[in-house]
Amino acid sequence: MSTQQQSQAYKSGIHPVWCPGCGDFGVLSALYAALAQKMWDPKDIVLVSGIGCSSRLPGYVNTYGFHTVHGRTLPIALGVKLANPSLNVIAMGGDGDGFGIGGGHIPHMARRNPQVSYIVMDNSIYGLTKGQVSPTSLFGQKTGSTPYGNLETPLNPIALAVAYDISFVARGYSGRPKQLTELMVRAFDHKGFAFIDVISPCIVFNNTYKEIPPKIAEIDPSHNVTDRAKAFELAIDTSKIHLGVFYESIRTTYEEAQQQVIEASVSGSQSRVVEQILARYS
Repeated sequence: MSTQQQSQAYKSGIHPVWCPGCGDFGVLSALYAALAQKMWDPKDIVLVSGIGCSSRLPGYVNTYGFHTVHGRTLPIALGVKLANPSLNVIAMGGDGDGFGIGGGHIPHMARRNPQVSYIVMDNSIYGLTKGQVSPTSLFGQKTGSTPYGNLETPLNPIALAVAYDISFVARGYSGRPKQLTELMVRAFDHKGFAFIDVISPCIVFNNTYKEIPPKIAEIDPSHNVTDRAKAFELAIDTSKIHLGVFYESIRTTYEEAQQQVIEASVSGSQSRVVEQILARYS
């Protein structure tokens, strides 16, 4: 069976209501292909999203889904993973949902390091609520809420992710679904919290399809993804839109540490519980 045929198994039959040309179609297509490569049983997958155009995505995939409140995607995803560590948990959302009201949850997911993948469809605009400035909108950008130009400096999601020490940090582009599929597969395979910032243009309120391609630069294959300092150096270089994996490190996941504590507590050894906790952070 071909990958295309396999991907059909993950389609829910609900047709997306995104505007024609929305970058989120490319993300959805890449997700179907990535799940087909992983060949996970749909019943073992949970997609969690917040609020926004991109957060409608779980309804289009034949898996379990949780459409949460604005900005609370990551706490729900963490709860699902801890309740049943055998599930493959994927969090989805947009830049407004993830970096605005939900931004405070990201560093705590980073330090806990659960095996959860977080895919953010970043269009630098609040598209669902008709084009207001978002945390990643450019300085001077004119939107429905900033008719004279945005007065705020945009966040750098990749630099923040590396600074927070998220154990897998990557950037993709919805206009390159094949590469995005590969990044998703790597994120799903990663042992720990994985973050992918996907540049996904809003065709109506922030159509950047012409501006983005000339700025794209593939991360050199020789880049050492385990070098956090180099990853940060690459992240703060905004002269180009770098695509690929910036950083990856392997350390104990939150659910592994939780299981160690459970086993130690069952054995009645309090000192062992303390040792396990200290070992995790050493």
